[in-house]
Amino acid sequence: MHARAAFLSLLLLMSVPAASEPNPRPRLAGITFGILPAGRLNAITDVAGVKVGHVTLFEGASVRTGVTAILPHGGTLYPDKVPAGFAVGNAYGKFMGSTQVKELGEIETPILLTTTLNVPEAAAGIIEWTLRQPGNEQVRSVNAVVGETNDGYLNDIRGRHVTAANAVAAIEAAREGPVPEGAVGAGTGTVAFDWKGGIGTSSRQLPSSLGGWTLGVLVQTNFGGVLQVAGVPVGQALGRYMLKDQLSKASGDGSVIIVLATDAPLSDRNLERLARRAFLGIARTGSPMTNGSGDYAIAFSTSPDVRRTAERRARPAPIVDLPNEAMTPLFEAAVEATEEAVINSLFAATATDGNGHHIDALPVDEVVKLYRRARR
Repeated sequence: MHARAAFLSLLLLMSVPAASEPNPRPRLAGITFGILPAGRLNAITDVAGVKVGHVTLFEGASVRTGVTAILPHGGTLYPDKVPAGFAVGNAYGKFMGSTQVKELGEIETPILLTTTLNVPEAAAGIIEWTLRQPGNEQVRSVNAVVGETNDGYLNDIRGRHVTAANAVAAIEAAREGPVPEGAVGAGTGTVAFDWKGGIGTSSRQLPSSLGGWTLGVLVQTNFGGVLQVAGVPVGQALGRYMLKDQLSKASGDGSVIIVLATDAPLSDRNLERLARRAFLGIARTGSPMTNGSGDYAIAFSTSPDVRRTAERRARPAPIVDLPNEAMTPLFEAAVEATEEAVINSLFAATATDGNGHHIDALPVDEVVKLYRRARR
C-alpha cells in the first residue's frame, strides 16, 4: 500500500508540465519583511520535525487541484498529540476538525489542505492513514484536520478529483527540508489578488535573548484585496485591485489557510493568541478579509515539554509553558512570516490555464522595480 501510494504521488507530479526558470524568492530579490531574521530555509520546516508533502493534480484542460500535508512531527501523531490553537478571521469556509481543536486544544493527525468540495476525501485519507499506524489498532475516533479554499475558477471543482488515496500519498510524501511553493499541491488552482496564487512558506528565528525559538508559517493563498508587497502599493501601481471598478473580476473574495508551527513551549491558549496574530500579516498584504473569504489560522507547538503524550495522560504531571509576557516576540514573528509566506506564494506561482480561464503570474520583475523605487 505504501509503495502504491508513493508511485501514485510520483505519477501525479510527473503529469505537471515542466516549469520555466523559477523566479527568485522576494528575499533573494532584495525585498525584506519586518525586523526579525528568517530561518535557514525560510520555511515552516525550519521548525525541527515538521514535514510537508504535496500531491499535485494537473490533468487535461480542467483539473488544477491537489493536496498539501503538514505533519507536526515524525512520530505517531495520535498518541503523541501536539497542543494547538485555532482562529477565524472571516468564516466563509469549511475547516474540518476545528471544533475539537478549540475544545481540547490539541491536534492528533496530519493537517491537510485541499479544495472545497474534496474535504471529505481528504478526511477519509487522514482517517485511513491514522488507523493503520502501529499502536492505533484500538482507535475508534479520529479528529481529521482539513482546511480548504475554493479553486473552482481554474479547476473543475464539481468533478471532485481529489481522492482519499491522494490524501494518503500527500501524507506519505511529507519530508523535512525545502518546501516547494507556488502552483503545487493545494495551491495548484488558486488565485490571489487577481494573479496566480498557491502555496507559500516562511519562518523567523528569534535571537537567544528572546528565547531562541523558531516559528514557521505555510499558507494556501486564494484571496484578494489591494496587493501590497512590504508596504509598497503594488496592486494600485499595476492597475489590478479590488473595487477598481464594478466589472473587475478581482472581487477580493476567496480564502486563505494559515498553518503556524513553533518549537516554543506554548499552551493551547497562547497558540490561539498566536494564530490570531497571523491575520495581521494577511492585512499587511492588502486584504480586508472580505465577506466571501474563508480566513483561518491554526497553530501548534512541537516542543516535547508540552506534547500531550500517552505517558502524560496516564500519569498527569505539571507542564511548564511560556508565560504571557514572553509572547510578544512570537507575535511579531507570526505577523512577519505570514506576510512573507503570502508574497512567496505569488512570486513562485506561474501563469495557469484551466477550466476555460487564464490567470497571469505576478509580474515579478515589475514588482521588484516598484519596491526598489519606493525604497530609494
